[in-house]
Order: sequence, then C-alpha cells, then structure tokens
Amino acid sequence: MRLQAGVRDDEPEINLISLIDVIFCIIVFLVVTTTFDVRTALRLQLPTAAGQAIEASADPLTVVVDAEGRLYLGNRELPGDNRVALVAALSAVEGDRAAIRVVLRADARAPHQAVVTAMDALGQAGFTRLSIATLPEGGQ
Repeated sequence: MRLQAGVRDDEPEINLISLIDVIFCIIVFLVVTTTFDVRTALRLQLPTAAGQAIEASADPLTVVVDAEGRLYLGNRELPGDNRVALVAALSAVEGDRAAIRVVLRADARAPHQAVVTAMDALGQAGFTRLSIATLPEGGQ
C-alpha cells in the first residue's frame, strides 16, 4: 500500500521581487543622501596668474573669501566679526600649525581688506604655509 504515490515535495525558491524592492530602496536612499561636491556651494571667480602650478597635497585646510568678503573655513560660513571668528575657528585645528598647508581661495571680486584679514587671522593662529588659489591666465 503506497500512500504518497504521485505527491512531490515543494521545491524551495527565493522570492526575488522583495529583494529587488529592498535594493531599489537602498539605492534611492544613497543617491538622496550623498553629497556630490562640497565646492559647488560657493561660486568663486578666482584671480588669474602666470606661474607654475604646484602639486596639491592631500586634504589641505581651506579658507574661502567670497565676492562679498564673507569668510568660510572649509564649507562652513563664519558668523559675526570675520577676523575674530576665523581666529577662533583656526584655534580649534589640531596638529602642528606650522606644518599644515592652508589654501586661501579668494574670489577675484572680493574686497582686498577681506583677503588681508584672512591672511592676518591665519598668521595670528600660527599657520605659516599659505598658498593662494588662482587660475592660469586665460583659464576658466
């Protein structure tokens, strides 16, 4: 007497539809939360210079002066009195300040006083390796 003559066990299967939904949600989340480029927040028109380009070191400290004379440390705008706020923010930087390379990215239309203020604050904070970002002549 054979009770289970024609009955087969069900084969296990993987449901791919729910897996695809989860992967799609992860991709959408990553695309929405990713910051693509930090420098796109500020549109600067750098001054031009006829000189040799130097090789950029890895991750220098960046001070930005925009066309209105506002100062930024990295991509963070400094509030209040620019010189005092910049000196206070630079004082929080750890490491040997004489060895840290600083890049000053000043807009070509920025007031000269704002650029001198940024350079003065860097000197007061103890930074000595300063580079000023420029474009080659005729470059965009």
